[in-house]
Amino acid sequence: MCRWLAYSGTPVLLDTILYQPEHSLIDQSLHSRMGVETTNGDGFGVGWYDTSPHTSTPAVFRDIGPAWSNRNLREIADHVESPLFFAHIRATTGTAVQQTNCHPFRHGRWMWMHNGAIAEFHRMRRDLALVVDPELFLDMEGSTDSEMMFYLALTFGLEEDPPGAVARMAGLVERVGREHGVEFPLQMTVAVTEGQRLWAFRYSSQGASRSLYYSTDVETLRSLHPDLTFLREVSDETRLIVSEPLGDLPGAWNEVPESSYGVVQPGGDELLPFAPSPEPVLSP
Repeated sequence: MCRWLAYSGTPVLLDTILYQPEHSLIDQSLHSRMGVETTNGDGFGVGWYDTSPHTSTPAVFRDIGPAWSNRNLREIADHVESPLFFAHIRATTGTAVQQTNCHPFRHGRWMWMHNGAIAEFHRMRRDLALVVDPELFLDMEGSTDSEMMFYLALTFGLEEDPPGAVARMAGLVERVGREHGVEFPLQMTVAVTEGQRLWAFRYSSQGASRSLYYSTDVETLRSLHPDLTFLREVSDETRLIVSEPLGDLPGAWNEVPESSYGVVQPGGDELLPFAPSPEPVLSP
């Protein structure tokens, strides 16, 4: 499987979140505590939005080597500042180690990353691919189940209704999987954003989803840890969502409940229940 983090809030250098924490994502690439694999070295990626009013699409940097030894990632992290970014380290579930299979995936202003798997994906791949909007299908570059899930969600209206689109995608995967005799077709923790809001989903067909955590609100953390400089420098709306905690700071991390999703957004975050729903009948 994989490990990922999503950051939203006061603009910070990527280094602040990627490298500096005690159990940073770079440390997790070698020493994951909660992942299926301890080592996640089958590629990595970061994607970020800048604050320029002339840029609406995110930048993405991906490579096939391990994150812990990549000099270009180290260089970027020391110089790129962003109010919203994704970072992902990959442990392949069977598809090729290639740049187009590294997360995050991008389409227009949208980014998507995933930890988990579609069980028996090789048996289901053709049936799922035939549902993707033909115009969107032309933009697919890799061979992963994660990218397929993204483009199915786009097909089902991700740009207008992210929770509904992800629910319809999950419903399709479960239906097709069971048609192929797969008892538990889907395992997912997904993050998706358009640069303003951030959605994170935790769900599995078996009801035993991969780990996912969100950070406690900054105001509460300041009262718990008034000596931490970082907490004095970021806004009250700053939030992290992670596959596993970045350290052992008391009171800092909360588990995302099973079968739920969260929305990080200006004016107030939300945590809501999630369930797959039947996919719509699409015009040919």
